[in-house]
Amino acid sequence: MILQQASRTTTGLALAASAALLLGAYAFQYLGGLAPCEMCLWQRIPHWSLIAVAVIALVLRQTRHVLPVLVLILLVSAGLGVYHAGVEYHWWLGPQRCTVPNIPTDISAIIAAPIIQCDKAAWRMFGISMAGYNSLFSLAMAIFVFRRWRQT
Repeated sequence: MILQQASRTTTGLALAASAALLLGAYAFQYLGGLAPCEMCLWQRIPHWSLIAVAVIALVLRQTRHVLPVLVLILLVSAGLGVYHAGVEYHWWLGPQRCTVPNIPTDISAIIAAPIIQCDKAAWRMFGISMAGYNSLFSLAMAIFVFRRWRQT
């Protein structure tokens, strides 16, 4: 019973962490006016996936068996964050369609369309971009969930 409660708590914490990261991303987008690039949108997919898996596990009361899945999802999120941060810091190249602006043929579309490039960090704090924080936070959560899973 105690182990089951621990795995439920861990699943709930992972769900809350992913929800918090998504809320932060949407706040930057809709309240802060920072439009996401394509790679930013990629990084949201693992968090939405984790939320879906965690909710299903909590409803079905099968949280013990889902913890390794949550670890893998968080590692994917961390990997995407590292990849995007590396593109932003110009350590490696990103997808061409994301780092070189697409030029529309319609002049009004050119004037109206914002150019959101993946290799330009929209925001940084202490020299770390949002992609960098996503990777750090996701990796920390993966380690936390892994350790809790090994204890149960």
